[in-house]
Amino acid sequence: MNQDDKKRQAAEAAISQIEPGISLGVGTGSTVNFFIDALAGHALNLTTVVSSSEASTEKLQNLGVEVSDLASAGDLDVYVDGADEATKHLHLIKGGGGALTREKILAGASRKFICIIDDSKLMGILGRFPLPVEVIPMAQSFVARQLIKAGGQPIWRTGFVTDNGNHILDVHNLSIPNPLEVENRLNQIPGVVTVGIFAQRHADVLLVGGDNGVREMR
Repeated sequence: MNQDDKKRQAAEAAISQIEPGISLGVGTGSTVNFFIDALAGHALNLTTVVSSSEASTEKLQNLGVEVSDLASAGDLDVYVDGADEATKHLHLIKGGGGALTREKILAGASRKFICIIDDSKLMGILGRFPLPVEVIPMAQSFVARQLIKAGGQPIWRTGFVTDNGNHILDVHNLSIPNPLEVENRLNQIPGVVTVGIFAQRHADVLLVGGDNGVREMR
């Protein structure tokens, strides 16, 4: 089974957990795109849909789904998003698509966070995937120096600007054995907007698409 088939499986498994009448947050990325495709036939049953990125909003609207903003929606019942890495403890690295700040806001505003991945994203320890860190542009060099002191190798994602008008530093070679501690420490660096570790607000449910179907981890 190829990777896209595994992603599609996980996305469709998430659809089965979307009940009529709820408010829903939708994330960003290749796996979420399969979820959006599957959601189109169910969206009329939802009270509100909020998106984490301009790209997902456009895709939802092209399928006829009305998208609201979080300020008017209030707290959400369910948030569905993918991840670049995940562990059995439901800790995540996110931000490969650059929407990590809005994703973290929607995850924090949601009662239930369902993460959908294929089995290549399941890791013993986070950190093989470069850790995205969103930074205010004027602080980019300063933050990079602090990330080097923390043991990482930050590389500016050239030519990319987030939907919030900020830059991304992708931190390579940073082992993350204690995600909660590392998230808290890096969040304290002045100029950091968001760190792509989701440990304080980790997933509630992890749906992992693989050769033998979808495994659910809680």
